[in-house]
Amino acid sequence: MVLPKFSLDAEILGQERMAEAVYRMTVHCPEIAEVAQPGNFVQMRLLGGEIFLRRPFGIADADAGKGTLTFMYRVLGRGTAAFSCLRPGERVNVLGPLGKGFCMDVERPLIVGGGMGLSPLLFYAKSMGKKADVLMGGKHASEMFWTKLFELYAREIYVTTDDGSMGTKGFAVSLLPELLETKNYDAVMACGPDIMMQKTAELSKAAGVPCQVSLEKRMACGLGACLSCSIDTAGGMRKKVCKDGPVFWAEEVFL
Repeated sequence: MVLPKFSLDAEILGQERMAEAVYRMTVHCPEIAEVAQPGNFVQMRLLGGEIFLRRPFGIADADAGKGTLTFMYRVLGRGTAAFSCLRPGERVNVLGPLGKGFCMDVERPLIVGGGMGLSPLLFYAKSMGKKADVLMGGKHASEMFWTKLFELYAREIYVTTDDGSMGTKGFAVSLLPELLETKNYDAVMACGPDIMMQKTAELSKAAGVPCQVSLEKRMACGLGACLSCSIDTAGGMRKKVCKDGPVFWAEEVFL
């Protein structure tokens, strides 16, 4: 299904610092909130200033009733730093919804996420209505504010940290073989570091469980015109993360 796309100036309703260099922004954008699907993203542009190119933001929540979109993002450069300085009442231009999202036709999914890859997975967990378990990983406990967000929507949450300061010590994929063996999952949805998604795809395939991955690539337009996010696929064709993804079945792409 091709979703309608909008380019709208949206008012910022909230901007909250969640952890070191990590922010949650909520904007009033009812037209996009009404039609957005889990896995979609938007391209946002600052109104004025020196930053001209749009930046991609995965949708962490879309509330059609309130007409709001929520984004979680980490400050990595001048662009995201400029967004983090915006305050309620200011406006940004939002282009979206963009891309293809996660498969919703499953009954018992496992969500696997690491770092900021958990952002689009939050919208998916909410939309599944307490059907999904979540396996999440981070470097240390200070990054795991995600547990409070996901506990509203997940059946079970499994946590790993690199230093063992919260949950199981190790990487998220360290727990994956046991979960795939003991739980009756019919799909795995993953987003995070490439190495995490690669291992998740391998383990899911070995267990006979279909897996989708959400890719992150630099992109300028978000509409498939600039070709900056093109990738090679297993079928030998070049595809665009912004238009053909960002969500792909794992066997389609090289991770």
